[in-house]
Order: sequence, then C-alpha cells, then structure tokens
Amino acid sequence: MSSLENRVAVVTGGAQGIGRKIAEGLAAEGAKVVIADLHAADDVAAQLGGTAVEVDVSDQGACERMAQAALEAYGQIDILVNNAGIYSSLVPTPFEQLSVDEWRRVFDVNVLGMYLATRAVAPAMRAAGRGRIINLASGTPYKGVPFLLHYVASKGAVIAMTRALAKELGSDNVLVNAIAPGFTMSDGVLANEIQIEKLQEVSAKARVLARDQYPEDIVGAVVFFAGDASAFITGQSLVVDGGAYFN
Repeated sequence: MSSLENRVAVVTGGAQGIGRKIAEGLAAEGAKVVIADLHAADDVAAQLGGTAVEVDVSDQGACERMAQAALEAYGQIDILVNNAGIYSSLVPTPFEQLSVDEWRRVFDVNVLGMYLATRAVAPAMRAAGRGRIINLASGTPYKGVPFLLHYVASKGAVIAMTRALAKELGSDNVLVNAIAPGFTMSDGVLANEIQIEKLQEVSAKARVLARDQYPEDIVGAVVFFAGDASAFITGQSLVVDGGAYFN
C-alpha cells in the first residue's frame, strides 16, 4: 500500500511546472489528485487518473467550486497544496518602478489565492478531523532578494499565514506547513530569458549543492508533509534550495 493511498489531494496550479510535478509525485504515492488550474487541465488529470477543475484562485467563487468538485468526485479532501502563484513571468525591477496593478495582481494570486483556497477546503477537513495544507513559499523572504519586492513580500506573507493558520486549525488535526524553494528551473522560468540571465548562474553558485534546482527537487518535501511521517509537525517552513540558505 502506497503512503498516500485513499487520500485526496487538491493541487492548485497543478497543470504545469512545479505544480504538475507535485501532482505526479502525490499520484505516484497513491493519492487521488484534483488538478486545479487557470486553464483546463483535463489532459494532466487523465494521465494521473484524477479530476480537473478550472479555477482562478483569486476568485472566491471559483475556489468554492473547486472544493465542491473535489467533494463530488471523491467525497473528501485530505490534502491541499497551495502552489498556484505568479513568479515566472516577472521581470526583476527596482521597487520604485513596479506598477500598482502588478503589485496587486501578485498579491491577489500569491496571498489572497492561498487564503481563498484554504478557506474553501477547511470545512471538509475540519469535519473529517484531519487534513494537510502545504503552502509553496520561497527562500527569497529569508534572503531579502532585491528587485522583486512584490514577490518577496507576498511570499513573506505566505510564511506568516502558514504559522497563524497552523494555530487556528491545529485543534482540528489539520496541519499547515510551507515549503520554500530556491530558484527553480520550471517551464515558466525557462521561458523567461531575463530571469535565466540574471538569476540562474548566481543561484547555482550560491548553493552547497552547486547545481540548478528542478521541480522534481521539491516533490519529496511535499509528499513528506502530506503523509503520516509528518503527523506531529505544523506551522513550519522547510527551505528546499540545495543549501543556499540555512533556516
């Protein structure tokens, strides 16, 4: 029996990049996966034997429909991976030059979206008396990375929300943890020439394990937080970056 057999996992942003690899990893451990993404994720869901839901996590109604679809398909929600976020399309920019619209959009998806997705699944987890919520944060708030202030601030908020949510949900045996990756060579990042030029080499050189980081490097930490081996861990943020930052 696989470690996540009979568990149901909702993965936001699960149709591509890091989210897709996470969904694949959870499915390989026996979980039934709900692929929630902006664009229809039927192909990915079909490959993994799961269910697809089209959702913009910054939309409250869409998040509520996402939770309802998971419950209708499987009758339970055991795991939520808050992976959907804006990063790979961003261009490093001095903070004075960031537009208010871009700042708001980053926070709408990276912070409000995490809140709305969590709020949507929490009733089912509370009713079951168990659950795992895993938030994708970033190593950037720990290091104070410049020229991405809106992104860094949004991921700092994710870390803070993880701690507060862990206290609110702990009495219901719903555990909330975060994973903070380093600069990861996802499909979106590979398509952003400016990020590759400015961040790839310097990121690899800063690590103890001096190589590029890939989406596959994050999967093991997600599976750990989703399973029974982490049953007494909550409110924590695990940096997964090859040793660039020691938390």
